[in-house]
Amino acid sequence: MPLHARIQRAIRQLIVDSALDVGKPLPASRALAKSLGVSRDTVESAYSQLHAEGFIERRVGSGSFVSERAQGSLRRGTAQRHRPQRESMRLSQRGAAMYQGGGVRDFLAPRPFAPGVPETRSFPLQTWERLERQVLKEYGTLALAHSPPQGMEPLRRAIADYVNLERGAHATPDRVLVLTSSQQAMTLCATVLLDAGDRIFIEDPVYHGARRAFDAAGLECVPVPLDAHGMRVEHLLNAAQPAKAVFLTPSHQFPTGATLALDRRFAVIEWARRHQAWIIEDDYDSEFHYAGKPTACVQGLDAHDRTIYIGTFTKSLFPGLRIGYMVLPPQLVEPMTVARTLLDGHSAPIPQLTLARFMEGGHFGAHVRTMRGVYAERLDVLVRLVRKHLADVVEPRVPLGGMQMPCVFIRDIPEREAIDAARWAGIDLLGLTALHASSKHKAGFLMGFAAYTRDELEVAVKKLASVLLALGRR
Repeated sequence: MPLHARIQRAIRQLIVDSALDVGKPLPASRALAKSLGVSRDTVESAYSQLHAEGFIERRVGSGSFVSERAQGSLRRGTAQRHRPQRESMRLSQRGAAMYQGGGVRDFLAPRPFAPGVPETRSFPLQTWERLERQVLKEYGTLALAHSPPQGMEPLRRAIADYVNLERGAHATPDRVLVLTSSQQAMTLCATVLLDAGDRIFIEDPVYHGARRAFDAAGLECVPVPLDAHGMRVEHLLNAAQPAKAVFLTPSHQFPTGATLALDRRFAVIEWARRHQAWIIEDDYDSEFHYAGKPTACVQGLDAHDRTIYIGTFTKSLFPGLRIGYMVLPPQLVEPMTVARTLLDGHSAPIPQLTLARFMEGGHFGAHVRTMRGVYAERLDVLVRLVRKHLADVVEPRVPLGGMQMPCVFIRDIPEREAIDAARWAGIDLLGLTALHASSKHKAGFLMGFAAYTRDELEVAVKKLASVLLALGRR
């Protein structure tokens, strides 16, 4: 910052803080310059800017003085700033629900065992850079303009081809809406499809990001219990009061890892058809299935266009990409796209076009296949380590897929206390209790494993064992 600007800002801050009173004369420019060891022109430049902004008055033959007009307005502003925040804060009911819900906070610097974090150290960065250069060479400054709010057509086409081939979906490019995240997709579903007070069936336990999006929208979340085959759909069919939507993670239920049975998928589809309700299907990490082939998505089985399919590249590629998507029934494409323009307008074109080439060139499929093998091996390592070092404390619930493993306590250890103690030891855990609506569950935590090597997992498990065993001896 230029020297005159530094002096100007310093004097301005003294005035803002009322350290210089109204009418107080400032040092003569020559005297201040000598005191600071700078040229007089530098001080004159600072004084001139303060005068132009109204902070000081300059009188010929008398010098420079703190402006009464500026000081009066600043005192009023200072008084406002120092009032208690709670006294002046007035939020809407929806704003209060968002604030009290705490939002959804990602692990910015992930440590074992932060869930939902992919391995990024082996990402083919050179390939990505090469494709990005191709995009810039072909599109030039056009790539710097706004993207269509629905998303760039090459990426929508690549996404449609991918979900049709790999997930058994029924998608066309014109039914794909490119977003920044699956969280944005759930927020859109909550606000565009339902009104405050409407009922929505959710899994119990459920992904916390979905629950908070629905709570913030003022929806009445009705928890539906699970078993080894996913949501117990008979609760939907026998409900005394119908709901306008149901939220599912059918490929790998979050957090249990259960897969929704095929007959239950058809039952949900029939329920939605009969009640003209919506199915919100979050297929967040369906690429990572370790036992047999994954079941086709619900959207691909739904012949009645009642399913909204949500996907993301945050888990399959890297979190910084910030690209998710929805495959929508035809009648929802325009309303959802218009609503999206009120949130963030559009997604950045350059990452979209680069991702499209990454998918079209087969790099996405190759990367997913590689990571599937890596993650399966890391899950096996984690299971062995937990059974070896934590067998007296927790029982692992080994999932068939996904990027995290739930563990439940078999000893009387307070969940919150265990998570806090682990955090102090450099370990991140996500507790299970907050994911349940009912009290009929076992305490425990999720252990993410995808982003951590064999050695990192071993060190972290041993550290966690010492923490939990110490708590268990109390």
